[in-house]
Amino acid sequence: MAKKIKITETALRDAHQSLIATRMTTEDMLPILDAMDKIGYYSLECWGGATYDACLRFLNEDPWKRLRTIKDHCPNTKLQMLFRGQNMLGYRHYADDCVDYLVERSIANGIDIIRIFDALNDIKNLKTAITAANREGGHAQVAISYTTGPVFTDEYYVEYAKRIADAGANSICIKDMAALLTPSRAESLVKAIKKALPEMPLQIHTHYTSGLASMCLLKAVEAGADGIDTAISPLALGTSHAPTESMVAALEGTKYDTGLSIRQLAEIRTYFMTLREKYIENGLLDPKMLATDAKALIYQVPGGMLSNLLSQLKQAGKEDKLTEVLEEVPRVREDSGYPPLVTPTSQIVGTQAVFNVITGERYSMCTQEFKGMVAGEYGTTPMPIDPEFQKKICGNMEIIKGRPADRLEPELDKLRSEIAEWMEQPEDVLSYAQFPKVALDFFEKRRNARLGINGDLLDKKNMIHPM
Repeated sequence: MAKKIKITETALRDAHQSLIATRMTTEDMLPILDAMDKIGYYSLECWGGATYDACLRFLNEDPWKRLRTIKDHCPNTKLQMLFRGQNMLGYRHYADDCVDYLVERSIANGIDIIRIFDALNDIKNLKTAITAANREGGHAQVAISYTTGPVFTDEYYVEYAKRIADAGANSICIKDMAALLTPSRAESLVKAIKKALPEMPLQIHTHYTSGLASMCLLKAVEAGADGIDTAISPLALGTSHAPTESMVAALEGTKYDTGLSIRQLAEIRTYFMTLREKYIENGLLDPKMLATDAKALIYQVPGGMLSNLLSQLKQAGKEDKLTEVLEEVPRVREDSGYPPLVTPTSQIVGTQAVFNVITGERYSMCTQEFKGMVAGEYGTTPMPIDPEFQKKICGNMEIIKGRPADRLEPELDKLRSEIAEWMEQPEDVLSYAQFPKVALDFFEKRRNARLGINGDLLDKKNMIHPM
């Protein structure tokens, strides 16, 4: 039977997160949004992930205003976001009332599909967000963080998929953030999950870093996948995704025809090509990010992490250490229970690898986040951590065995009281919850702009700053 394959376009979120460290502005998006809404995409992945942080920290933008703007221009296409389960869009675990409220406000402001994942594939960290998405009438798509290692067999993923279905997911995504899938593995994994859960829609997300993405997507579709993630070609390849037009062409005229028009997509391509040229000229897009590197299969570093890591090393004047750091990453990962490398574990493992290389002595200096992950503060790792290593890293820290969020008291009321004078919209409390210092800086800039105050001339002594 013919099956129309659903296409999720990633240009507005993951493509630029992977290639230009999430620096695409809303202004850059605006001229093409109306045209994108007419394409017939299944969904536009346009929010969540690192975009929230980047809006506040680097672009001086309100992420909620961005979401509402995209919704206004794309009323006919489902909007999709990436949500880190109990980590929300930040880098720690948040209380359940915060998770509930972020889901509620995301859907109220225009999100239709919430792709929810946990960096450790710990189902305990997903249930609150799944329940909230269902309660608010959203589509809860739960992602499996795909990785490789001794425990990560097809059977492991099938069992995890069953737990996801039991938790109330509306669909499942195989999220291959580090481009580790091979065509044969994509085929076997999709077949295994579809055999176990034949009625559960299954989507495939993979990156082009290793050069295998298009082949993986095609084999996954032939094996029974229902949808795929792609990026319009100027923002495809490298650490991004398979080109939208190429996959549409590959499936055109087959029983998997997407129904999308390559002629219509050409208009989208033309616009994004101008952005690509601009990003290359202003240095945001490093051509190295567009190269195929099969060593990704060894290092297991996701595209977004790679571009940000390169950017950070450049700023520190340590770009020559990149290869050493990448070689250290899988060793750190093995030591710490084989966590899949996706936010926040990718940053935690990556930063620790940097410390190990730069100091010249492994684990002589450890970040608090790495200690916390080894101690169970982020959930249960896929494989047990050696108790001796755990003791070396954590010292006398308490080792957490259950759901980390069970230890957290409700936070929202306290957070609202702390920023009462700065709040201009209900969602501001969520910005402050996730990025306190960054949010306060943004709130001050926003108020100054509204009052016509030049921040450079501001008398700081006369401003009230909540702690």
